[in-house]
Amino acid sequence: MNRTLLTAISLIGVGVVFGVVLMTTLGENALEKVFAAEPTLGAQQAPVSVPPAVRALNDQFVSVADAVTKSVVFIDVKTESKQPSMNIPQEFFRFFGPDGEQDLTPPEGEAAGSGVIISTDGYIVTNNHVVEHAKDGGITVTTIDQKEYKAKLVGRDPLTDLAVIKIEGSFTPAHFAQRSMIHVGEWVIAVGSPLGLKSTVTSGIISAMGRGIGIVGTNERSYERNRYAVENFIQTDAAINPGNSGGGLFNLEGSLVGINTAIASRSGVNAGYGFAIPIDMVRSVAEDLIDDGKIERGYIGVEISSVDETTAKAVGLDRVSGVQVNRVVKGGAAASAGVEVGDVVLEVDGQEVRTSNDLQNQIVLRRAGDKVKLTLWRNGKQITKTVTLRSLDGEGSFAEAKSGDSQPASSDEPEKFKGLGFTVSQLTSAQRKEFDTDNGVIVTDVQRTGPTSRRGLKPNTVIIKADGKAVNSPAELRRILSSKRVGDGVLFVVKDKDGSKTAVTVEVPEENS
Repeated sequence: MNRTLLTAISLIGVGVVFGVVLMTTLGENALEKVFAAEPTLGAQQAPVSVPPAVRALNDQFVSVADAVTKSVVFIDVKTESKQPSMNIPQEFFRFFGPDGEQDLTPPEGEAAGSGVIISTDGYIVTNNHVVEHAKDGGITVTTIDQKEYKAKLVGRDPLTDLAVIKIEGSFTPAHFAQRSMIHVGEWVIAVGSPLGLKSTVTSGIISAMGRGIGIVGTNERSYERNRYAVENFIQTDAAINPGNSGGGLFNLEGSLVGINTAIASRSGVNAGYGFAIPIDMVRSVAEDLIDDGKIERGYIGVEISSVDETTAKAVGLDRVSGVQVNRVVKGGAAASAGVEVGDVVLEVDGQEVRTSNDLQNQIVLRRAGDKVKLTLWRNGKQITKTVTLRSLDGEGSFAEAKSGDSQPASSDEPEKFKGLGFTVSQLTSAQRKEFDTDNGVIVTDVQRTGPTSRRGLKPNTVIIKADGKAVNSPAELRRILSSKRVGDGVLFVVKDKDGSKTAVTVEVPEENS
């Protein structure tokens, strides 16, 4: 017993001595250093503090993403046969793996995309090219909570690349933004299922408005585009990839700005710019399709182009703005209202139109039977015409009536306009009958690389007007052009054999002999 006690006391004494030595050697943090079993990883605090404004913006993105993903769905489509994932030229939407060779096109009989819920009872808007080849009963929708629903096709509109499908249940619809409140430079987020990655959110800004890139209504084999197709895209640098089609573009209030549709890319994956159909067009088309499954769209009955500097000079506009009427449909709304080839549309119902996309967007929001007041520029003056829009059916081919009270053509020698790159001759009696015109000069030659060729003048057509004046002979056309100064613009009204009239604007060159 005494021996055990002495041993214990001895051990305690040794421990005390060892502790004193350890403390003396390692300092006051000795115990912490000895007993630290694991190293501490990472710094104790972040190196930079986030300013309140930045944190608020970050929190806003988080809130918006959380809110809007409830309204965006994944769409899986079973098709009759293998179809391109988009009914547009393949350089826009073909995409490859990292080695540049792997083809990631959806397998035969399948397609995929995204959609946005627009009503509590399950109406969904998407792109036409997502569902256009779907088999009966072949559309499946997956919501954010991973529930699957069989969808039925309500209606499609290939000319705007929009479609509406329907699922049964109660859902959270997207809130629609006001078109007038959408501005270049504002932050937006794109939500969809790119490359099969469901509920993906990317961000960027609106980088442009009113874009037309020539892909809607394009035949997948011939790449020929339907002339009645409508494009007025919102351009964004938020990343959009294959599978985003039909998904939503939202602002920082969580309101739906547009439906993501296309990307500008040679490889088919995001290269900086994507395009979305604006919300006012989405609303108008969706309401029509939900109403009866088809579009009762109104048409003016014209072919148009945006005014450029040469056209502005030719018609006497003091600024480059407006939409030139290049052709008028025989029996169409514009023809009945007195709209003529060469007119420039400045306003629709008092709202300015700067480009052809502006005009298209205004008209696509209206139905057949609606009346619109067009403010036109003709012969150096503003005039107004009220046009009652008509449906596309029954408008027929492009043509107009005869030129009017023009004088019969007189005999004259051919004239070659070297600077402009074309030659004209006097109309023969047979040609006047063939072209159904009492005046004009026949274009016998157009230099392929000349300025008029680039502006659209073609051989074997008839120039019936120049600078607003009827042309009766080659010499008369020479006098009209000689009266213009170098750099002035001139508007030709040109007629084809089929009766079509086209406006061609050119700039007078230095050499015009």
